[in-house]
Amino acid sequence: MGVSARAELDATMVTFMNTVTVWLRWSWRTLTSMRTALLLLMLLAIAAVPGSIFPQRGTDDIRVQRYIANHGTYATVLDRLGFFHVYASPWFAAIYLLLLVSLVGCVVPRAMEHGKAMKAQPPLAPKNLERLPAHRRVQNVVAEPVDVAIAHLRSKRFRVRVAEDKTWVSAEKGYLRETGNLVFHLALVLLVITIAVGKTTGAQGKMVLVEGQGFTNQLAQYDDFRSGVFFDRSSMVPFTLKLTKFDVAFQRTGSERGAPAKFDAHVNVQDSFGGPVRSQIIRVNHPLGAGGSQVFLTSHGYALHFTVRDSAGQTVWSDSAVFAPEGANMLSRGVVKAPDAKPQLGFQGIFAPSGMVDPTKGLFSSFPDADAPLLFMGAFTGDLGLDQGIPQNVFTLDASKMKRLGIQPLRVGDTWTLPDKAGSITFDGVHRWASFVVSTDRSEVWVLSSALLAVVGLLLSLFIPRRRVFMRMTDDGVLLGGLHKSGADTLTTDLDSLSASLTVGSRERPDTTPDMTSDTQNLSDVPAPPRVEELS
Repeated sequence: MGVSARAELDATMVTFMNTVTVWLRWSWRTLTSMRTALLLLMLLAIAAVPGSIFPQRGTDDIRVQRYIANHGTYATVLDRLGFFHVYASPWFAAIYLLLLVSLVGCVVPRAMEHGKAMKAQPPLAPKNLERLPAHRRVQNVVAEPVDVAIAHLRSKRFRVRVAEDKTWVSAEKGYLRETGNLVFHLALVLLVITIAVGKTTGAQGKMVLVEGQGFTNQLAQYDDFRSGVFFDRSSMVPFTLKLTKFDVAFQRTGSERGAPAKFDAHVNVQDSFGGPVRSQIIRVNHPLGAGGSQVFLTSHGYALHFTVRDSAGQTVWSDSAVFAPEGANMLSRGVVKAPDAKPQLGFQGIFAPSGMVDPTKGLFSSFPDADAPLLFMGAFTGDLGLDQGIPQNVFTLDASKMKRLGIQPLRVGDTWTLPDKAGSITFDGVHRWASFVVSTDRSEVWVLSSALLAVVGLLLSLFIPRRRVFMRMTDDGVLLGGLHKSGADTLTTDLDSLSASLTVGSRERPDTTPDMTSDTQNLSDVPAPPRVEELS
């Protein structure tokens, strides 16, 4: 390669590196600007909207499964895009991380600059105070006006700077406004970090319990369990919980008939193996604390008990099947699978707790409580597909390889003898089930503290005014000027109060008592003294 070619290549590389450097600097400045941080914060709020519109995995898996089953391809696409686990989706995490980087890059330099400003003195007084937005000229001044002005301003908690020859005074107040602004943004950074720490070091498990069933805080006992990458599973405390009764009440009169009035899950809790058993009630938004975790009540429904017998009259299945509710009146759907029957049996049921049959719309429930339980059960015989080792949804039945035997209405206690001597099914009774979420998150205190700190910082930044007051000696008296940096309407009051303290015969005099309108005590100024007429 010749010298000229090498020089041309070097020049091209230098140009390329300079372009990349300029682009990286522009990208970093754009990302760490306050405008970008606000846009990302708004985008994060918009991204969280699907989490409140669509059912979420880990919170209500039954509703997710039912939604996907009812909406077909549309729901499948939404599922692949992460709309049923919004807060764990890659796109939500990307916005979250960009917001964190933007806030850190924006707030940290501002905090350092504000720290230097807090130690600095007020600026020099301008030469022409009459050009300021607010100014006063006082001619009939007291003796030693500079000393009087200094005493007055300091009594009002202003920071004061005086010229060496005492020809001017500069004062500033309201630093806590910027402090509050920075505290607000630093608290947001801390909030984002603590939430991330809680997600990576915490865990959340879900289980469904029918009345009379128990649970132990172990992985094998959960219907669904998700943990952060840094969660120590060996730290799980093996507490036990048993659902003894689920007490539900609904409004029976008035315009709110059918609305829920009470959901009480009565449980027996044992915090450690061999420890004492205590009785507790878990309600919505009133979780139970056990083993360092919080147990939340999330949903409920009906569990129907069946006894299934095969063609030889042998009992092949006897248990409670969880039915998933649909609608306000708890019309529910469920499935029973009896793989031990020969041939295998499967059942699909629609349950109405207060069942009625309409010639047009068929079975419906007139009330959510179990006043008149009615079940329509469809029976199938053949291959359930369970022998292939592929997990199946407990709320769906794959009847593609099965023969339909018929459909039958059942009340509690009824037995349906299946056609073709395939066996029978007995509707034994109605119980209730409740789903619980066990959440282990040790960052809750930090998250709450960060949120409260953000509120405090926001209040300081909104209600504390930032302003500067100046005084210059003139041949015929003093000239006062003021400059507000936050649109403060208290600037006129400050100038009136200062001018009154400098006027001969005025009642306004410096007071050594601390002013209750200081940045650190109150957020408003005291009523202003009588206004002094402005002189040209």
